[in-house]
Amino acid sequence: MERRNRNILVVLIGIVITVAMLSSFGLGLFAPDTAKIQLPTPAASQSQKPVGEEEYVQVEITTETVQYVVEHTLARPESYGRSVTVEDFWGDGQSGVTHATVWVDGGWTHTTAALPGGSVRHSIVGDGQFWLWYEGNSRVLTGSAEENSDDLEGQRIPTYEDVLKLKQSDIADAGYEDKEGVACIFVETVPDSNGYVERYWISTDSGLLACAETTLEGQLIYRMSAFSVDRPVPENASFTLPDGTVLHDPG
Repeated sequence: MERRNRNILVVLIGIVITVAMLSSFGLGLFAPDTAKIQLPTPAASQSQKPVGEEEYVQVEITTETVQYVVEHTLARPESYGRSVTVEDFWGDGQSGVTHATVWVDGGWTHTTAALPGGSVRHSIVGDGQFWLWYEGNSRVLTGSAEENSDDLEGQRIPTYEDVLKLKQSDIADAGYEDKEGVACIFVETVPDSNGYVERYWISTDSGLLACAETTLEGQLIYRMSAFSVDRPVPENASFTLPDGTVLHDPG
């Protein structure tokens, strides 16, 4: 009888030990995995902020990480319209201002630019071609569109692709910055061989370049700004040549 009681006691002790081990280690086998966050490369310092019951990771922008963040987190809308102001400064108080209306839809861009001299220039870029003419003149120049022609032909502005093309050693400063009420990623270059410094402000909301500046020896010589964006393209947007040829129908 005594031996039987001893055996029962041994079994009970074994059960208690097993339960304790499951309580300490076994529950992890049945609990769901915690969220896994893949950090960008190169690594950056981060901070987690709650959004409701979830969390997100905000990557700190540095000269080492800014190109990664721009390339992997920003995307321009497929359809939008906006007004762009381009200012050129020549010193001695002289300057010129170009006001442009830009319509973009489905890979097509129509820019109407009022130039400082009073003339109005139109350019349409799409399907690998460009068309350019001046208001009041039916003669249209056309040809093969080069990379980024939609920006350079009419707006004379850089794009965030220019930031991606920079050597990391050419980036002097980078970070998050508010520009005229627009949350932006800011990038500044080191002076090039001629002393020019480029500054870019890319909207974190639209992915579009909100502002760009060029300085020479601390003197502002060029500025582009476009802080508001209409999405999608306005109903009155047109991609039509002077002879009535419709190159693209946003509808």
